[in-house]
Amino acid sequence: MPRTIRYHLDENCDPRIASGLRTHGIDVTTTIDVGLLQARDEEQLSHALLEDRVIFTQDADFLRLHSAGVSHPGIAYCHPEGRSLGEVIRALVLLWEVYDPGEIRGRIEFL
Repeated sequence: MPRTIRYHLDENCDPRIASGLRTHGIDVTTTIDVGLLQARDEEQLSHALLEDRVIFTQDADFLRLHSAGVSHPGIAYCHPEGRSLGEVIRALVLLWEVYDPGEIRGRIEFL
């Protein structure tokens, strides 16, 4: 297991978030990168679990999946109108700096 969080961004996320995280040296994939465009949310979570990547989303359906007990390596959630692009990137960088993968596994962090 990696010692730092790695992210996977679902297809509802602005691709500039991935670019911003990469400038900080953070390992991040997007739905397009891994060929999951238009995949169901459950498939996105399965991929994130298999790759041990915290999923960042602005899709509230992931909150429902968490409540239903679907296993995941961690979800970082931000309401689509909740924060600016820069604020989202800074919040994800902060999570990356503070948590290790085991601490966020199975949890939701609200940005």
